[in-house]
Amino acid sequence: MRERIYNFALNKPWITLLISLLLVFATGFGAQNLVFKGDYKVFFSEQNPELTAFKSIQEIYAKSENVAFILAPKNGDIFTKDNLAAVYWLTNESWQVPYSTRVDSISNFQHTTAEADDLIVEDLVLDPDVLLASDMVRLKEIATTDPLLLNKIVSATGHVSIVNITNQLPGIDPIGEIPEVSAKVRDIKGEFEEKFPNIDIQLTGMVVMNDTFSETTMSDSGTLVPIMFGIVLLTMLLLLRSFTGTLATLIVIIFSIITTMGAVGWLGFFITAPSSSAPIMIMTLAVADCIHILTSYYFEMRQGKAKREALLESLRVNFKPILLTSVTTAIGFMSMNFSDSPPFRDLGNMVAIGVMLAFVFSITVFPALLMMLPVKASKVSPKSHYGLMERFSDLVVAKRKILLPASILVIVAIASFLPQNKLDDNFVEYFDETVPFRAATDFMEDNLSGLSSIEVSINSRESSGINDPAFLKTVGDFSEWLRLQSYTDHVNSISDVLKRLNKNMHGDDPAFYKLPEERELSAQYLLLYEMSLPYGLDLNNQLNVDKSSTRVIGTFKNLSSMEQINIEQSMYEWFAKNAPAYQISISSPTLMFAHIGQRNIYSMLFGTTVALLLISLLLAFALRSVRYGIISLLPNLIPASVGFGLWYFIDGQIGLALSVVTGMTLGIVVDDTVHFLSKYKHARDAYGKNSEEAVKYAFSSVGRALWITTLVLVAGFMVLAQSSFKLNGDMGLLTAVTIAVALIVDFLFLPPLLMLLDGKKESKKDAKTESKTSQSSAGDETLNLVNGNAT
Repeated sequence: MRERIYNFALNKPWITLLISLLLVFATGFGAQNLVFKGDYKVFFSEQNPELTAFKSIQEIYAKSENVAFILAPKNGDIFTKDNLAAVYWLTNESWQVPYSTRVDSISNFQHTTAEADDLIVEDLVLDPDVLLASDMVRLKEIATTDPLLLNKIVSATGHVSIVNITNQLPGIDPIGEIPEVSAKVRDIKGEFEEKFPNIDIQLTGMVVMNDTFSETTMSDSGTLVPIMFGIVLLTMLLLLRSFTGTLATLIVIIFSIITTMGAVGWLGFFITAPSSSAPIMIMTLAVADCIHILTSYYFEMRQGKAKREALLESLRVNFKPILLTSVTTAIGFMSMNFSDSPPFRDLGNMVAIGVMLAFVFSITVFPALLMMLPVKASKVSPKSHYGLMERFSDLVVAKRKILLPASILVIVAIASFLPQNKLDDNFVEYFDETVPFRAATDFMEDNLSGLSSIEVSINSRESSGINDPAFLKTVGDFSEWLRLQSYTDHVNSISDVLKRLNKNMHGDDPAFYKLPEERELSAQYLLLYEMSLPYGLDLNNQLNVDKSSTRVIGTFKNLSSMEQINIEQSMYEWFAKNAPAYQISISSPTLMFAHIGQRNIYSMLFGTTVALLLISLLLAFALRSVRYGIISLLPNLIPASVGFGLWYFIDGQIGLALSVVTGMTLGIVVDDTVHFLSKYKHARDAYGKNSEEAVKYAFSSVGRALWITTLVLVAGFMVLAQSSFKLNGDMGLLTAVTIAVALIVDFLFLPPLLMLLDGKKESKKDAKTESKTSQSSAGDETLNLVNGNAT
């Protein structure tokens, strides 16, 4: 079967290319079905418990997805006539944002006062044009002391304020809804900057974060992919010195990417921020197959073989190792299906498909192109490259007794730092500091409050149960407890509204700033207050329809995942101790990200273990040796261990993206081991070489191809490391480090290990041979002696 494929590609290259082009166009047409999903919810499966809890809270209360305008007056005080006029204008304009259901600012804050027996509810700033200088002190005093505004809408000093828009996205067309909101918000921002140049304005919020996912992905696709193409072409031209070989490789890369993206388009995949890096990975991995075929091809041509015979021999020699490495790489990436995050599953499946398609094109289209194009073996003397590898192999063989213990010592020393990495994440830090969303969010955290929040739904288990004094006391106590925590910036609670209303209804006497002590009073206050509220500023964001439950929202500094999980746990413990009778539900987008990072680590550990077992069994079967299958475990596991050990010094934090790296790189680093072991075993079995000679043969035959492919792989993933999206950037950097470590391990650790294990085997065999020879000689001498005596 293999010979028929080779011969067809070599004898009928034009037909092979035509069939491939038809396949590429037919499959690639599916790419038009690919759409980008920037919604942060794509990171969570439908079965995700935190997402389920969050959806439940969103269905009970108003949605909390938002856009926040951050305003920082250059004079350092928002409470001036001109600055309040700007806030007033921006508040009114914000209602024009698509799907906006609520706008909160200091200008439209529903301030309550008492006049005799009447409750007056009105905007804090009714008309900025009629404000006097004396009004500023009063307005600032109200805004910076009210718990609903302080550190949420305005800073304690009044130097920063926000206008917050709550968006009720329908979810019917998430691909179009988010850009629609973002476009309008940017228009308003641009107009604001023209009208009010003395106020700096920035954008943050969950909707802005969603849009940033798509923006960073589009930016990376427009810059990193072309850079990667350039690096691949330049590297191959410099190292292989073959324009034709480079051109043929480029065509295989393009075919592989187009066919993969078309295939996943037909299969109904979406493009997300993580899966957008698939083309770069496919491009990088596709190069490896071509380089192995090219190096063997040039070697055969230098030996005097004609083009066709050289290509045929190269395909025969490389088919099995390339197929094996492609399958193991695909297995490694498919282990990402154990991930709890769908975008990483999609990434793994896309790259696995791409790797196998690259294999098909490398043994069909690639040799067909080489047959069609004029190809000459490099004029460079083979000794300039192969002599280098031979000299290196001589060094490894000569110093094997030093290299093995030394490499073990270094591996153990570096890998020992692996447990020092912190299993943590911070979703705000998914973006580079140069990204406007990240810069705005960091500014808001430094001057007002963080973006991290946790929503707590407290269910009294009875209709109108929120009016029960005991329930209100629980809500009030919990809110005060949460407010006192060092990590808390703000707490939004119905208890603060009722305290203010109680004070208002007692002639604004500060002594009555406390919760009503009677159920009927609470119900009357809330009814009177709600009837006075304008459209869009009701209490639906805090109370459910039958008044049986309320939502308390805590806003915190931009905390890490472990800190948020600890806060969640402390909340559950507080209610278990102080109010076990009430039903509690806790969730939020930031808490969802916190949990998925932790859960993903454990699920990927299992996935990586499964992939490792499958790859080891496959190697044992392919090499027809259980022994070599077991030996291969070490050089396949060591790179990831050392890579994560080095990561402690680079960053020291392992989150959502890095949790998939071990499984992903496992399939890649196996490639070097497969090629080296297959050549080593071939030398032992086919040529009867001893372990030292077999190591030299492996280095001379495949060493150059290994370091060239490693260089291309490292370069490719280092390009990905430049992504402004931290998940992709960190994943690219750690993968590049791991691949580089893999080559070092396969060059400095594996050969001495093979010589040690097979050397002992050879010694035992030699000892047995000598024993048999000596026994035979002794027997001959005895026989001669007996014959002599008989004579």
